[in-house]
Amino acid sequence: MIDSVLPAELVAAATKVIEANRAAGRMISVAESCTGGLVAAALTEIPGSSDVLGAGFVTYSNDAKRALLKVNADVLDTFGAVSIATAWAMAQGALAQSGADVAVAITGVAGPGGGSAKKPVGTVIFARAEKGADPADVHADMKAFGDLGRGGVRLQAALVALDLLLP
Repeated sequence: MIDSVLPAELVAAATKVIEANRAAGRMISVAESCTGGLVAAALTEIPGSSDVLGAGFVTYSNDAKRALLKVNADVLDTFGAVSIATAWAMAQGALAQSGADVAVAITGVAGPGGGSAKKPVGTVIFARAEKGADPADVHADMKAFGDLGRGGVRLQAALVALDLLLP
């Protein structure tokens, strides 16, 4: 068992991701908003993760999404930070900026505030982009975890993101 401050189930999921992607010869990257680097933290708990994890972007603000991931301001203004369009742009940006083979993006409302009728607390959107894939072929999904508390939403979001990084 790895000595970690993170929950055991998160470290176990990260171990699977590192081992599976190492075996597949793939580099991965993550673009995180509401998880604030939790996915990258879990991945880097695994010894030898540097041969699989190329980059992690924590783009909490819209300015960071624009600057680091090249998310178009029109996408953010039109659809908002918590949207399939933004998650997809984040994933594409992470892929382009890192040179990875696959990138996953996470954006959502962890709470306790910040929710709305259309996007209540616990709403998290994920996107996955792969090198060489058609950028018009969008791979994104919304999950409604409900109000599990900030930590609960972030943990569930990180677990889903890790699952999306499996080959």
